[in-house]
Amino acid sequence: MICAGIDIGSRTIALVLTENKKIIDTRITKTGFSPVANAKKIMEGIKADKFIATGYGRTIFENHFESNTVTEIKAAARGAFEINPDTKAILDIGGQDVKALSINESGKVTKFEMNDRCAAGTGKFLEIMADSLGFRLDDFGENALSFQKEITISNMCTVFAESEVTSLLAKGESPSDIAMGVHVSVVKRAVAMLKRVTCAKEIFFLGGVAKNKCIKLILEKNGFKVSTPKDPQIVVAYGASLIAGEI
Repeated sequence: MICAGIDIGSRTIALVLTENKKIIDTRITKTGFSPVANAKKIMEGIKADKFIATGYGRTIFENHFESNTVTEIKAAARGAFEINPDTKAILDIGGQDVKALSINESGKVTKFEMNDRCAAGTGKFLEIMADSLGFRLDDFGENALSFQKEITISNMCTVFAESEVTSLLAKGESPSDIAMGVHVSVVKRAVAMLKRVTCAKEIFFLGGVAKNKCIKLILEKNGFKVSTPKDPQIVVAYGASLIAGEI
């Protein structure tokens, strides 16, 4: 039986096809201004026996296609647990939200916290800060790692943080030093969320921000052992696909 899971996130849409729990195809595209249209494109040529949608756009998807839905919390836990059955804590930093999850020995979510009210600490926050400092988002973490001086970014609100960054640049502070300060502030917020849901020190790191080496290194400096899958952006879609095969 071939099952499909589609994760319609704020920044990207990920599609995973599985057969007997094994991934046989993956596709990723940008969500853009028309999630439904882009979801249709990514689904072209797909033939699946069962289909489940997840992510912030799952309701929109459900209204246009005949599909069951599952929350990204459950899908993230299912995908992470299948990849690493020893997983006890999950950190998922996506484009517009941050999720911290605790799961039990059966892979079920026992507690979670989600920041989806503002862009603070998210991929979007990093994108705006990178642009303010003149860096490409893909290189932002690498540029931060070349810092020479520790700088504290006191504001997590995107608007105020951007203003703070502009002020620091005007004072002659190094863009790389400021970049490290931005990364540290993101990790501080993530660590606070993790501590509220779990005491585990080993975390499974998901989402597009999991590709940022600087974030991972700072997490490790905070005492966490960080495990990152080969493609952290498809884990939620993978979990949705697995759930599709189990209902």
